[in-house]
Amino acid sequence: RGPRRRRPGKLHADKGYDYRHLRQWLSRRGIRHRIARKGIETSQRLGRHRWTIERTMSWLAGCRRLHRRYERKADHFLAFTSIACTLICYRRLA
Repeated sequence: RGPRRRRPGKLHADKGYDYRHLRQWLSRRGIRHRIARKGIETSQRLGRHRWTIERTMSWLAGCRRLHRRYERKADHFLAFTSIACTLICYRRLA
């Protein structure tokens, strides 16, 4: 149901996701991947991409209502997430 979902063009991941079956699955779906390999590469190059995501998730975790999903309806949860994002952006700009 609903509009067709868009597939991401590229995926960045750390060494915790360095498995052959995951790389193959991503390749079959046409998603380019950048996964640090265990024992070969450092995670340093991925840091600039991962830091942005982790920072944003920590900001959202600061909103108690979103910390655990209390809402039963997905629409309500999405509304609270939108409000939280608006407040986060307002605080950053102010």
